Amino acid sequence: MQSEKIIEHIVNWLKDYARDAGMKGFVVGVSGGIDSALTSTLCARTGLEVLCLEMPIHQSTAQVTRAANHIEWLRNQYPNVRSEWINLTPVFDSLIGVLPPVESEDSRFMSLANTRARLRMTSLYYFAALEKYLVAGTGNKVEDFGVGFYTKYGDGGVDLSPIADLLKTEVYQLASHLGINKEIQDAPPTDGLWGDNRTDEDQIGASYPELEWAMEMDERGKKADDFKGREREVFKIYKHLNTVNRHKMLPIPVCEIPESLK
Repeated sequence: MQSEKIIEHIVNWLKDYARDAGMKGFVVGVSGGIDSALTSTLCARTGLEVLCLEMPIHQSTAQVTRAANHIEWLRNQYPNVRSEWINLTPVFDSLIGVLPPVESEDSRFMSLANTRARLRMTSLYYFAALEKYLVAGTGNKVEDFGVGFYTKYGDGGVDLSPIADLLKTEVYQLASHLGINKEIQDAPPTDGLWGDNRTDEDQIGASYPELEWAMEMDERGKKADDFKGREREVFKIYKHLNTVNRHKMLPIPVCEIPESLK
């Protein structure tokens, strides 16, 4: 992997896109994870204005600390970077307070997790419109086009996706090359939507290297019956998520009216 050339390619792509769109820079949600760390660093290297937002909602201390440390590292290296800390916890709690009660809190855990992501998206676009910035997405290739591991109109609501053609293992390679904080590189990937320390692997049932393998096998036209044991299990996990989350990856369906009815 030609890390430096890939970094240069992405940075130039970001600069060209912002220039063509007539925008001043980028806003990035920084979570303390590897994807947002890499995305914000690539945006910073454009020399354009970059606003890093930290938007905790009942967040674990470790995630908040990693995000703050990364932003400090960025600001020390790139004078074009600034940051804002937006505590969305009271906003989230207020929204939950006006929603109708449910019989079992467990029944709405997923809905509330996605609500967190959508509140953050709203905050990103507030600053994007205010400052004439583009919202830079932080999704990687496996998440965005493999298993659909993101929230529709949450972290999936962005203007451009600079790392969406990189596998997770490639994200780590570029992060290492750029010298991103070791604590971020070593932290288990998590979406940070649950208020606890559950990891992506806990939720998905497979690691990113396993999912990358399954994605490649699927692209080769392989079937679950071609594998045994753990490989078969991982492939079935991948295919299930790729199928049920397909709606996230396709354009919004439009009901087309026949000309004969117009």
